[in-house]
Amino acid sequence: MTAARIGIGGPVGCGKTALIERLIPGLAGVDLAVITNDLVTQEDAERIRRSGLIAPARVGAVEAGACPHTVIREDPTLNMVAGDEMEARFPGLQLLIYESGGDNLASTFSLDLVDWWIFVIDVAGGDDIPRKRGPGVLRCDLLVVNKIDLAPFVGVDLGNMLVEARAVRDGRPVLATNCRSGAGVDAVVAAIDAAVLFRT
Repeated sequence: MTAARIGIGGPVGCGKTALIERLIPGLAGVDLAVITNDLVTQEDAERIRRSGLIAPARVGAVEAGACPHTVIREDPTLNMVAGDEMEARFPGLQLLIYESGGDNLASTFSLDLVDWWIFVIDVAGGDDIPRKRGPGVLRCDLLVVNKIDLAPFVGVDLGNMLVEARAVRDGRPVLATNCRSGAGVDAVVAAIDAAVLFRT
């Protein structure tokens, strides 16, 4: 059986790695692995390996060497090969999580690489992000608005930002999280369970 593959993308510093660190325990009982993408380092992979949340051998890394979206959209071969190698190493793998390198609002995943994908934005990036209607915001299967605890400190009306995000996405899922505290992450896990793993 082939593992389901999901992607997590978004701008630099939005909280992609922090979300993965919350998803791993949230998806307890699921046989999973992670593949991170960085420009010329394996920093995110090393962070997850050191976290103690998952066996280090279950965390792979792709060094893009170019704009991050290149290896998740234009030519995802490196990531596809890394995923195949991970599945060969761990027969019975149920879920493979790809973390994109930090990119801009135009970043999207090729559906040759993933079955379903999340785009993460954060309130500190500005409440105008939904109105900019970037392809990442519009096309993802699930939009996550992270760092909601910072809204009062950066002058963001969180309620209005979420309303605008849902409006540009025509009612498709938008969830609010604080990955530092774990707030809202259960809803992200539930979305993955329902849409990807088909667990109830």
